[in-house]
Amino acid sequence: MAHLLRRGAAIAARSIRAVAVSSASATVRRVPPVGSLTGAGELAPAQLFLLEARRGFAKGKKSKDDGKGDTVQTAPDIGPTVKSAATTQMEAAVVALSRELSKLRTGRATPGMLDHIIVETADVKVALNRIAVVSVLDSHTLSVMPYDPSSMKSIEHAIISSPLGINPQPEGNRIIAAIPPLTKENIQALCKVVTKSAEDFKQSIRRARQKALDTIKKSSSSMPKDDAKRLEKEVEELTKKFIKTADDMCKAKEKEISGS
Repeated sequence: MAHLLRRGAAIAARSIRAVAVSSASATVRRVPPVGSLTGAGELAPAQLFLLEARRGFAKGKKSKDDGKGDTVQTAPDIGPTVKSAATTQMEAAVVALSRELSKLRTGRATPGMLDHIIVETADVKVALNRIAVVSVLDSHTLSVMPYDPSSMKSIEHAIISSPLGINPQPEGNRIIAAIPPLTKENIQALCKVVTKSAEDFKQSIRRARQKALDTIKKSSSSMPKDDAKRLEKEVEELTKKFIKTADDMCKAKEKEISGS
């Protein structure tokens, strides 16, 4: 009898444990992996919120990591802009030098030698070449034909007052301006003016060069070293070209002044 009671108690204990395990298995839910919402409907609201938060965080981090190294920053090519700006400034200096040299009197008559003369008419100051046509009659004589005959007296006075040493004479509706020959002293003085003008405008060319080199230096950290060196060399060659142009213009002017 006692043996039968112990056996019955053991069977009952095993049955109770089996029921407990079965109940526990029925209440367990596997949380879906990050990135999957399969079975999310069976989760409690709090669990679902945490799952969504984890999923969003994981996606954002992955996106950030995936983007690393994908974007390559390329420095803009400043070469064309630098050279264009330098060329424009150097050309402007050469044009200004040409205009300045044309104002200098030589032993030969040229229309441009009167361009810098300012005429005052009716309380208005205007350049002579704006109110009259200047032409060459011969190598030592200019003709000045005013658009308005009433301005002849003003034009004549302006020519006399200029430092050219010209004594104009009215002739009908035009003015005849004879260009006197230059003395040795005049030639030497004018050649000095040419030299000074050349140096002044060559300084403008050098300033344009320095400005270009400064721009290259500021951008050198974002461009290959070889490209920076090549660009600097091109700017130097550009400078030499315009300096030579200025020198050639001044030599030609000195030759014109001396009459040789």
